[in-house]
Amino acid sequence: MKNTPFTERHIKMGAKMAAFAGYNMPISYTGINEEHHCVRNNAGVFDVSHMGEFILKGEHALDLIQRVTTNDASKLTDGKAQYSCLPNDNGGIVDDLLVYCIEQNKTYMLVVNASNIEKDWNWISKHNTNGVEMHNISDHTALLAIQGPKATEYMQQLTNMDITNLKYYTFAKGTFAGVDNVLVSATGYTGAGGVEIYFEDKNGDADKIWDEIFRVGMQHGMKPIGLAARDTLRLEKGFCLYGNDIDDTTSPMEAGLGWITKFTKDFTNRATFEKQKADGVTRKLVGLEMIDRGIPRHGHAIQDANGTEIGVITSGTQSPTLGRAIGMGYVTTANAAEGSEVNIMIRDNAVKAKVVKMPFL
Repeated sequence: MKNTPFTERHIKMGAKMAAFAGYNMPISYTGINEEHHCVRNNAGVFDVSHMGEFILKGEHALDLIQRVTTNDASKLTDGKAQYSCLPNDNGGIVDDLLVYCIEQNKTYMLVVNASNIEKDWNWISKHNTNGVEMHNISDHTALLAIQGPKATEYMQQLTNMDITNLKYYTFAKGTFAGVDNVLVSATGYTGAGGVEIYFEDKNGDADKIWDEIFRVGMQHGMKPIGLAARDTLRLEKGFCLYGNDIDDTTSPMEAGLGWITKFTKDFTNRATFEKQKADGVTRKLVGLEMIDRGIPRHGHAIQDANGTEIGVITSGTQSPTLGRAIGMGYVTTANAAEGSEVNIMIRDNAVKAKVVKMPFL
């Protein structure tokens, strides 16, 4: 099991640790609800150094990205990022990812899910037929996500970059906490605002940045946050988690990701998704709110009023912000309309829920 540059810090701070995507990661510190509310109302720090980062360089770098992703990366200019996905040959998703434009038409950074680093690298490499220079910098890159409505206010004290006014899905590079060549972006996975800080793990820079972040933040109540609260935060915003809500068997059109599927260019298996857009899909990912008492969990069957199975829960939790149970799941298109009532099978009991619009919050 791998460690991040901050693993020993987490242990010393009392984090409950567990294996996640091959890494020893903090799941919680003081409790999910407390950590969740800290991020929603103030600011919290996530260690997400387990994520993967690839650099693609050269005159054909953009062409390669265009071929293997669904979104249109040609729209990106220096300092901008976009959410996208890697479609497979069978109508599913290899992974979802972020594409950062470091230098337009020349240099890009792809940020992929930790559990898919090798899979994604092999997939992109297989399509690299024009000699694009590729570097897997995952093992040398540290990544902290400082999230929450107060995050940029606190972090601005550590840099001359204007991160307070950093627009959503843009980034800047410069000196942060006395460390050079740090990339600061605003692509948060919590929906609470804030920034992500990428930097090379060398010469004690990880310790320096961690210490400085908490020096300015802890006096305002900023706390370290575990992956459990990250999951509840992203679910309240209806953000998909790879391996739960999307995977090799789900299409972007089924998952409500048609907005990142652009038919203005050619990409892997485009014809399949174009046909789905034209003809419609047979199932859709929807938001669900419990009517009766119970918490939906990944894998729970969804039934209609007649007891016919119509889908499956992909994610679910008791929302700390809303104070009620929510979930996401795939249901047949006929049952996907907002307001539709369904039953979720929880411990062999049919528990009533309704389809609601996402995000929940």
